[in-house]
Amino acid sequence: MWPRLLASRILSVFTDHKETHKIFVSTWNVGGVAPANDLDLEDLLDTCNTPCDIYVLGFQEVVPLRTANVLGLDNKKVCNKWNSLIKKALNRKTSGSQAAAKPSPQLQEFRRLISKQMVGIFISVWVRGDLHPYVRNANVSSVGCGIMGYLGNKGSVSVRFRLHETSFCFVCSHLASGGRVGDEKLRNSNVTDILSRTSFPRGPTPRMPGKIIDHARVILLGDLNYRISLSDVETRSLVGENEWDLLMVNDQLKKELMDDQALEGWHEGAINFAPTYKYYPNSESYYGTHPGKKGEKKRAPAWCDRILWYGEGLKQHLYTRSESMLSDHRPVKAIFSCEINVLQTVGGHRSFFFSERFEKKITSSSLEISIQH
Repeated sequence: MWPRLLASRILSVFTDHKETHKIFVSTWNVGGVAPANDLDLEDLLDTCNTPCDIYVLGFQEVVPLRTANVLGLDNKKVCNKWNSLIKKALNRKTSGSQAAAKPSPQLQEFRRLISKQMVGIFISVWVRGDLHPYVRNANVSSVGCGIMGYLGNKGSVSVRFRLHETSFCFVCSHLASGGRVGDEKLRNSNVTDILSRTSFPRGPTPRMPGKIIDHARVILLGDLNYRISLSDVETRSLVGENEWDLLMVNDQLKKELMDDQALEGWHEGAINFAPTYKYYPNSESYYGTHPGKKGEKKRAPAWCDRILWYGEGLKQHLYTRSESMLSDHRPVKAIFSCEINVLQTVGGHRSFFFSERFEKKITSSSLEISIQH
């Protein structure tokens, strides 16, 4: 294994330092509604006022959760459309006269690092162009927790990568639904399944974590579906009075975070925005506000759409919702800053020794040596 040993010896002479980067994360259950060609994502991304270095957008129900979609092939057309809209919004500020100027970090073109769909769950990760060469070991892992405990109508799609010397993992999830007493246990079970069944290749060098929580920076986003443990009447009354703190006392996810069982070690920022579910389509009114059909479920308002992080190393600066009326959910977004470890560049050698090109070379070299012996 002398190529790896040689690389480690050479890299041992490099010094390291820390850089701070900003990460945008959003989650949005779009209710099976395909986006219009002219859908503007600026309200969600807010790139002009809060530019970030990495953008992670998670979606649920990008296709209707019909049997044909759950059992059939993924519909790549709708995900391609979302990627096109994301690219247009992120790179809008690099067009025109600004593009002619010398690029600054805020004017760098964004490149899609990776995107992945599993039935209705879709995650798309974008990085600033000048950071892209320093990203490696990008992988995805999907876990189905839906019908029969394995189909992809519920579950997660996780993306992980290493930026410079710091590993990241983003978990886009859609957990079990239901507002009955005890349904939160199904969601807890989904979380346990996702954390235990998600696995990534370890990689040749440097060794990468195989499990979600072993990464240095971990963020969970999605329609987690946790509800408020109050009656429909009490919930709607408190929502009408903007009593978020009183509602939070009875929020199922907050209770799970405090109990330190299924979600031990996870954190969530303070919620100072209205519940994100369930709305009438193209309306500011919650479902059940108007008289419905006989026997129709009212579905009290709830903060189903959440963003959590695990362990240390992430600082949250923003946690709020956006106001798009595309579906019965409102999007939720967060901005984090984090420090990452960076090896000091000496010429161009550092980027080669920590590139995937070098990893392929040492893998093939190791194979040749083993064959010769």
